[in-house]
Amino acid sequence: MNKVIAAACGAWCLIGVASAQNYPTKTIRIIVPYPAGGTSDILARLLSAKLNDVFGQTLIVDNRPGANGNIGADLVAKSAPDGYTLLLADLGALTISPSIYKLPFDVVKDFAPVTMVTYSPHLLAVHPAVPVKTVKELVALAKSKPGLLNFAVSGIGGAPHLAGVAFEAQTGVKWTYIPYKGGSDAIIGLASGQADAIFNGMLATYPHVKSGKLKLIAVSSSKRVASIPDVPTVAEAGLKDFETGSWQGVVAAAGTPKDIVGRLNGEISRVLGTPDMKENLAKQGAEVYTMTPEQLGNWLKTEIDKWAKVVKAANLKL
Repeated sequence: MNKVIAAACGAWCLIGVASAQNYPTKTIRIIVPYPAGGTSDILARLLSAKLNDVFGQTLIVDNRPGANGNIGADLVAKSAPDGYTLLLADLGALTISPSIYKLPFDVVKDFAPVTMVTYSPHLLAVHPAVPVKTVKELVALAKSKPGLLNFAVSGIGGAPHLAGVAFEAQTGVKWTYIPYKGGSDAIIGLASGQADAIFNGMLATYPHVKSGKLKLIAVSSSKRVASIPDVPTVAEAGLKDFETGSWQGVVAAAGTPKDIVGRLNGEISRVLGTPDMKENLAKQGAEVYTMTPEQLGNWLKTEIDKWAKVVKAANLKL
């Protein structure tokens, strides 16, 4: 009996090795858990266009918005662990969610980390009709109308929402949060006048600033962004150590063979490291920021613990 089991296991292991060596042999699906047009969607489409040639297989972007990205994340967590269904998302939001929602998956146990992709700061922007040009003017206006300024967020419990909460905590203002299904929807809501202000990833938000649909107030990075050097940081306005942003990364289902995870990590990192990709993303305010699977796994654990403390301190509840 033991010999039969050993033989079967040996055959299965050989198949597993072969599949890892030949990967990929079919279409790879990249799940973006937000609507089209947001930061994750932009990055997924840029990467898929490059990786199509690298892998010799088609990569398709599948938008599955809802529940602050958790619907799409759950789909990937429950997918076959074979490397053909990947999640590209704001990992900041993913690590905040365990402190906000009762999730049908475990961020640490149910995903195989692949790599971080980029970091881009949040832009603090307002509707053009809002009569402010600086952080101090926005704070003064918000304090004169407590609770009356609407703050657009990509979803309750997401990184942009927590950026707004942190801003409230340091300034004493009070917003009314208007949740949307994703960053692109939140931008549209702000541009249409449904909301007054927003924190959102620069990659998706800056094109709307350039078109005049939004008015840029400040950037949430620790230092000014090279492509927009005249725009001050939020910290420069007196909010000590204020730094938020959009950390975008890729994960697969837990149990995905390490060889496949390693191949994905290597190829994605190489594509992101090419001069044209780095330059293109830098112009849009996104910094290429890759990690090994092990580094990303440790980052996820650290961020989950960090945000749990922030949510508890803010007494943030749905």
